Amino acid sequence: MADQRFFHRHKPITLEEIARVANAEIVNLACAKQKFEDVAALDIANVNHVSFLDNKKYLHEFEKTEAGACFVHPDLAKHAPDNTICLLSKNPYKSYALAAQQFYPEKKVEKTSYHKKSIIDDTAIFGEACIVEAGAVIGKHVKIGDNCIVGANSVIGEFVEIGDNCTIGMNASLSHCLLGNNIEIYAGACIGQRGFGFAIDSSGFTTVPQLGRVIIEDNVEVGANSTIDRGAGPDTVIGAGTRIDNLVQIGHNVKIGRNCVIVAQTGISGSTEFGDFVMAGGQSGFAGHLKIGSGVRIAAQSGIMRDIPAGQAEYMGSPAIPLKQYMRQVAALSRLIKQKSK
Repeated sequence: MADQRFFHRHKPITLEEIARVANAEIVNLACAKQKFEDVAALDIANVNHVSFLDNKKYLHEFEKTEAGACFVHPDLAKHAPDNTICLLSKNPYKSYALAAQQFYPEKKVEKTSYHKKSIIDDTAIFGEACIVEAGAVIGKHVKIGDNCIVGANSVIGEFVEIGDNCTIGMNASLSHCLLGNNIEIYAGACIGQRGFGFAIDSSGFTTVPQLGRVIIEDNVEVGANSTIDRGAGPDTVIGAGTRIDNLVQIGHNVKIGRNCVIVAQTGISGSTEFGDFVMAGGQSGFAGHLKIGSGVRIAAQSGIMRDIPAGQAEYMGSPAIPLKQYMRQVAALSRLIKQKSK
């Protein structure tokens, strides 16, 4: 259960309303008007809570849970204890997420508020109902849309544009970038700094001016302390709906498609392109100038050194190879070691 000092819980909600917003079916319609107070995990939930089962590993907890109601796949509903009302869903975790949003809705900005210790240039333009917290710096000709929050000690560089319903976390730094709507930039993220580009000869290094921008499309999240470099000439682009975890490095000229998932400590070198719905596991690394097709999934700690065509392909290893081939190699190596040890 959430600590109410940090998270504000909404009023109790009827099971009928929970099922409606979560696209779930109530097994016992006689309970539709029953109200619930909160969401909770299976092992700590009580009769006033809504929980969920999304992984068979927790079936034993589901069988003995005291939750009043639970999102569950229809195939597993038979394991529910007598005291738990089943909410049938093909995707219980998504249904739980939608229900939890009702119990803990995002705070809406009700009126504009600029902290007296923020620094805002006179040429900056704000939409309606925006908050600028203490220590934030807003540069010349910045444009910020409606219902936005700029966190404490964040810096928004000159000419940056931010759409509606965006949150810029504390200590974030934005320059040379254009952001769409419904974007969340987490604490400490750096967007738009100069890319890692230089020419090399016997005299040393010559810095190449980085003259592009970062374009972030709608509904993107950028995790804490992640960095997205601006382009060297072409823009760096993050496609709509993409989720970027903490501590991710995205180099200059990179183009990320729609609804991609990039997990913590992943590094993507310059000019690499992702299609749509690409998933990159934690600590994976991508050489520069690659093309990764739509639907490709990369396992954690993999090293990608060549293009991968579109499709539901899974790759693993360094250098990365198709997952099935990698697993066969691991199995073969294990057999060889066993034979040698005999």
